[in-house]
Amino acid sequence: MRIALQQAALAADEGEVPVGAVVVNKGAVIGKAHNQVELLHDPTAHAEMIAITQAAAALGDWRLNETVLYVTREPCRMCAGAIALARIAEVFYGTKDPDGEGFPCSSSMPKMKGGLLENDCRLVLQQFFQKRRSNAKGAANED
Repeated sequence: MRIALQQAALAADEGEVPVGAVVVNKGAVIGKAHNQVELLHDPTAHAEMIAITQAAAALGDWRLNETVLYVTREPCRMCAGAIALARIAEVFYGTKDPDGEGFPCSSSMPKMKGGLLENDCRLVLQQFFQKRRSNAKGAANED
């Protein structure tokens, strides 16, 4: 999860929503990414999606049965679908999705565990959005 937090920090530095994700297979990192929606002008460029793509390329297979995903924020529905389709065995996330979308319940979903480094994961998101709101207020006051 510490690597995922490092990825989230990179996202924040780039003005992206600070979410980081890491895919691990047998103790080795085979995919790691951060949100790149703004950079790539791609609504699907979430950290989880990019890390899953990297992991599939590393293994040469889209079936990621024996992998574990670490992500700083609970996956959205789009990412949850990709996680299920990739057959990722376990997902550990830091903080809940504040929008409340959450991970849908389904028998095809992997084993989930939340709250891993939760305070650190929540803090990076809160600081990002506080800074964004402060910058927006400052720009509005200049008008």
